[in-house]
Amino acid sequence: MQNTEKTLFTQGEEHLNDTEVFQRTEVCDKIYNPEFALSTLKMHDYVEISIVVDGIGIHRMMNETTECCTGDMYILSKGIPHGYFAKSETERPTVRTILFKATELFNGDFSDFNSLKFCYGVFRDKIPVSYAMLTSRTLSRLEEIFSAIDREVQQKEPMWQEAVKGHLVLLMITVARYINMAETVETKHPKDWITVSAAMKEVLEHFGDTEMTLESIASSLFISKSHLSRLFQKVTGESFIDYVRNVRINRACELLRGTMMTNSEIVAECGLKDVPSFYRLFRTVVGMTPYQYRMSNKKYFDDTVSENMLYEISEKLQKGNSKSLEELVIKALESGISVVDILEKGLIRGMDSIGKRFKNNEVYVPEVMVAARAMNMVMKILKPYIAKDGIRSRGRVCIGTVQGDLHDIGKNLVKLMMEGKGIEVIDLGTDVSPETYIKAAIENKCKIICCSALLTTTMDVIGDVVKECERAGIRDKVKIMIGGAPITKEFCDGIGADCYTDDAASAAEAAVRFLSEYNSQREM
Repeated sequence: MQNTEKTLFTQGEEHLNDTEVFQRTEVCDKIYNPEFALSTLKMHDYVEISIVVDGIGIHRMMNETTECCTGDMYILSKGIPHGYFAKSETERPTVRTILFKATELFNGDFSDFNSLKFCYGVFRDKIPVSYAMLTSRTLSRLEEIFSAIDREVQQKEPMWQEAVKGHLVLLMITVARYINMAETVETKHPKDWITVSAAMKEVLEHFGDTEMTLESIASSLFISKSHLSRLFQKVTGESFIDYVRNVRINRACELLRGTMMTNSEIVAECGLKDVPSFYRLFRTVVGMTPYQYRMSNKKYFDDTVSENMLYEISEKLQKGNSKSLEELVIKALESGISVVDILEKGLIRGMDSIGKRFKNNEVYVPEVMVAARAMNMVMKILKPYIAKDGIRSRGRVCIGTVQGDLHDIGKNLVKLMMEGKGIEVIDLGTDVSPETYIKAAIENKCKIICCSALLTTTMDVIGDVVKECERAGIRDKVKIMIGGAPITKEFCDGIGADCYTDDAASAAEAAVRFLSEYNSQREM
């Protein structure tokens, strides 16, 4: 299969990110071969919704194959093996899939497979598979929800996990309504499916028990051992023993990838016999030793840990928790996370987020001030590392309140927002004359001059700053940004300034844009 978004397969298994939700879109270019072995991927407790969004192909589920085409939707749970394949050289299905852990994202009966309300009732008769043929309208609606979830996971804006849960609830309700209203396709052997599905459920709930056997599962279902063995082979295309082995090995792979558990601990967790037999079995199935597998996935593990830590830094900053933030930044440095990542993916991401929330009136001045104070405190820790690594700021800006005006709250907020975006700010204070602006800009090589005026009687001083820049011959070398209660876009255009913004967050964004343009031109 050719993945069109990002590489998600390693040793035949999928990596889930820290949200326990993940998506892929793939063009299935492997032509179906009846003898082609399906991946042994079986995700314990996960639910998968896959939709053919374009093309025609073959869908194999357990030991049955059917033709699939645009609009076919399958919802599968509890480790049902399946796969999509090209029908011919020219006929290939494009499949969009979302995978999530119901027990992590839903509550109560909606997360309990034994409940009729599990995943909002998309599964019938306790068969962990549902199918529906979508109309073009429903297909478009589901793709919109898929895209909304993907945006939340990628952008990680404030409360994004809650937004993901909300979109998933909407997705499941939409799917459940459609399945209940639409004509669904019956399975060929509903009774056999129910029995095998129940056996799979028992395996996935008790695979960590070394006493679990074919006989114990058959006994719990009140059928004979030989009957369950024949039924399992008939419905799934693999033996019961192979299924249990694959479930245990896949769980071992998850633990090797995502934890630092010892082999003995993994053996106990997965219901395996002992460490030597685990080594032999793992090498036979995966093709490498447990240690080699862990090392081959070390980058993924390190990246996941780093991403989680950087996200936590962003969250702590937004809450203004200085002490916890300092401890976390020190821990990140000790873990080998680069100063650049701590700045850009942790601190600046957090200030960007609180800036957007401030702009949308979701937080107010006190929250911004607390976050900025936490940012300034932690920057003292990072300064030696920044100097050592030779990290440069985005650029330099001088800012002040114009002559005759002593107000500084707005000016201070703009300064904090700009510093939060990695800009070096020269604060000239209040009652700043046009000559002082020009002198500071020249001496500090500032690319932006920011003027604040809160009184209508001092507005005209900003025009004098523009004129003074022209007289000093630096007007073409600096951008002049202005703001304040009486200032308007029309006033800005009238005096020949470059930019007017009506809030601190917008001013910081504009400054980043100007500095980025300047740096790009300098590199050309």
